[in-house]
Amino acid sequence: MFAVIKTGGKQYKVKKGDKLKVEKLDAEKDKSIDFDEVLLVADEKGEDVKIGAPLVKGAKVSAKVLEQGRAKKIDVIKYKRKIRYKKKYGHRQLFTEVLIQAITA
Repeated sequence: MFAVIKTGGKQYKVKKGDKLKVEKLDAEKDKSIDFDEVLLVADEKGEDVKIGAPLVKGAKVSAKVLEQGRAKKIDVIKYKRKIRYKKKYGHRQLFTEVLIQAITA
């Protein structure tokens, strides 16, 4: 089975056993969380498909929190030629790594 879930303003296609980095969630390490915003649930062959309008009723995806962390640093540079303007700063995005344990429809 696989499902399409929505979290942090993004959509992810997940199946049991997947490791996934999502936007930071308020959950402690080794705790279980549920994703209730399930947009689609289907079997591997694509024969039994349930599409939500906008969500699939009664469907949820259970996951275990593996890690809370920060991604690699990216450099953001602003530059305007001829006027001696240059600004540089970095950003590290917070993330939560989860392991998908079960999909219920």
